[in-house]
Amino acid sequence: MTHHKHWSLGAKLALVGAPFLLLALLSTAATLWVSWQLDGGAAAVNEAGRMRMQSYRMALSIGTGESAALTEQVKEFDESLSVLRSGDPERPLFVPWDDTVRSRFAMVEVDWKAFRSSWIDSRTENPRNLRAQTVAFASHIDALVTSIEAHMAHWTAMLHLLQMTMLAMAILGAAVLLYTGYLFVLEPVGQLKQAIEKIEAGDFGARVERVTSDEFGTLADGFNGMAEHLQSMYRLLERKVVEKTAQLEEKHERLESLYEVTALVTKATSLDELAKGFATSITRIAHADGVALRWSDQTNQRYLMLAAQGLPSSMVDAELCIDKGDCHCGTSTVEQGLRVIPIRSMATTAPQHCAKAGFETVVNIPVRLHDRLMGEVDLFFHARVNPSPAERSLLEALASHLAGAMENLRLNALEREAAVSQERHLLARELHDSIAQSLAFLKIQVQLMRDALQAGDSVEIKQVLEEIDAGVRESYGDVRELLLHFRTRTNTEDIEPALATTLRKFEHQSGMKTSLTMQGQGMPLSPDLQIQVLHIVQEALSNVRKHARASQVWLEVQQQPAWRFEVRDDGVGFNADNDQLDETHVGLRIMTERAQRIGADLDVISTPGRGSSVILTLPLHAHPMPAGSAQVREPSITVGA
Repeated sequence: MTHHKHWSLGAKLALVGAPFLLLALLSTAATLWVSWQLDGGAAAVNEAGRMRMQSYRMALSIGTGESAALTEQVKEFDESLSVLRSGDPERPLFVPWDDTVRSRFAMVEVDWKAFRSSWIDSRTENPRNLRAQTVAFASHIDALVTSIEAHMAHWTAMLHLLQMTMLAMAILGAAVLLYTGYLFVLEPVGQLKQAIEKIEAGDFGARVERVTSDEFGTLADGFNGMAEHLQSMYRLLERKVVEKTAQLEEKHERLESLYEVTALVTKATSLDELAKGFATSITRIAHADGVALRWSDQTNQRYLMLAAQGLPSSMVDAELCIDKGDCHCGTSTVEQGLRVIPIRSMATTAPQHCAKAGFETVVNIPVRLHDRLMGEVDLFFHARVNPSPAERSLLEALASHLAGAMENLRLNALEREAAVSQERHLLARELHDSIAQSLAFLKIQVQLMRDALQAGDSVEIKQVLEEIDAGVRESYGDVRELLLHFRTRTNTEDIEPALATTLRKFEHQSGMKTSLTMQGQGMPLSPDLQIQVLHIVQEALSNVRKHARASQVWLEVQQQPAWRFEVRDDGVGFNADNDQLDETHVGLRIMTERAQRIGADLDVISTPGRGSSVILTLPLHAHPMPAGSAQVREPSITVGA
């Protein structure tokens, strides 16, 4: 297996830059070496030029006879020759030796030996030859300087060449580095940038081509993997958004359907209105071609069609009432749920009205409340359908709403019937406790009238006629009072206006003065409780009118801490020992029954000759008690001294 060597970005850049760096180092070293050679040669030129000046100084000293200065000058010249010959370790001074320089330096040494031997050591020569010999000696020194300068000119040219080479290498290296930087760095970064911009714009299909095996190649692989992951996540997110949107739309449609049926259930006042409205709604909700709503009897043996939508009239007439088992539609049980019935698979013995009408599928939905089957809803389709679990749940929920609505209509009817029965019972009791007593008294007086007529007793006849007249007037008053009581209405927030109206009517009927006093601030009484309180107050006022022979009546109401109503008069009063609750005081029993019905306490306080008081005290949390929950007890009667 062949393993390909992968070069990293740093290795590539190092490989590109290493030759240029090496060449730069070599060029720098060569330049430094040439510069060092030039510095040494320049110092040698200076020293050789100094030797030429020293030769002229020695000739001058010889000519003037200055022996002390000449000795010092000879020493300096020897030192200069030694420096040129060996170089100076303390500074860069050396002669760039070649054959020409060596021959001319040897000639200078030979001339120096001859000049020193002739003019310094022995002075044997003719002084006239000193100038010529000095000029010849200096010319040889100039030749040495010229040869050194020629050599230095060569090194200077070489230095210039090295400098130009280094400049060219710097330019070429910069260009190569820029190109390699663009090729290895900028171009991959640019591709990455373009791909990132595409992804930012929503193009998750953007990819980066891997053209290298370095870090940018690894980065391209990572970027492509990330982009692919983002693209897959985006596709998954889009799919989830579509799914969630579909679910929300489905739930929205479900809520709209439930709201529509709930509104129908709330507004429907009769079973016929409810059935027709439900049939119309479920036809639209289920996209059914026909709907039949059937009601079942208590034994679930017969099914009566309450409403139909989209069915032929012949089918409606034929299936207006079907027995259990006659058709697949009328076979629902409590245990069964929604059923999908293919019509073509139905038994041929069953009625084929739906098949004749062109329907292919029947969806049977039982309408049941708790464990009681109340009927069924049949949805007819011209095509083969199979509702989804969500659609099944919705249809069953709508059927459950329908069952609740049907039960509410039944309970409301029973409640209205119970209210009518209770009102009739109340009217019968009021008639029995008031007018019936008076009529019984009149019946006795009529019998006494017959006896008096037979006996011819005119005094007895007159007395009985007066009693009959008084009884008729009292019965007339009781009838008017009953009519007034049954027309009584209360205020939904405050009982005071109703009490004031009752007192005004009492003043008009009896001619007695009345007074109403309200104390404290309490929570308003419920309308039902207000009705019972008003009836008790009216009964107390009726007793005052019938028996008290008073001139004024006071009604005092205390609202805190508990509601307390007191009807007080300035009449004759009565004595409990001599005047027990007989047929003439049935009003007290009526008031007691009403007080017990609302859980209140009724007290009667009477003083003979000083009037009576009827006190009704409601509990702290005044709520009417359920009918039949209170036991009737006689009122507490207190007799004054």
